[in-house]
Amino acid sequence: MRAVLQRVSQASVTVDGAVVGAIGPGLLVLLGVGQGDEASDLDWLVDKVPSLRIFEDAAGKMNLSLLDTSKAMLVVSQFTLYADTKKGKRPSFVDAMAPEEAKRTYLAFCERCRAQGLTVQEGVFAADMKVALVNDGPVTICLDSRAR
Repeated sequence: MRAVLQRVSQASVTVDGAVVGAIGPGLLVLLGVGQGDEASDLDWLVDKVPSLRIFEDAAGKMNLSLLDTSKAMLVVSQFTLYADTKKGKRPSFVDAMAPEEAKRTYLAFCERCRAQGLTVQEGVFAADMKVALVNDGPVTICLDSRAR
């Protein structure tokens, strides 16, 4: 699984002109599920994302996680994180997991983060979404469960 985390002061997702998810300070998580991802990949990401210490403490050091703060998470499905651009000019997405299974994994990620007490907003899986954000820092971190 791959995730791009962006520390934000605010973020929202709009589908067909309606806001379907929005947060104030927290993390925008672009989440991709790849062919061959297993339960251990999901476990790793569910543990890593909420506990990653990328929010500033009173001394201005990145020392706090989502679990340490009252910040929220907006999770957006993003199969294009598995784009293969090695050949030609058009990306291939054959490494992305099939939509039905990817959706189950995406929803499981969201639910398991909520189970840790986090406020989690979602985009709409497989929809044409418009994502708006104000990157705070900017802080952007890429995670890949297979590179752990």
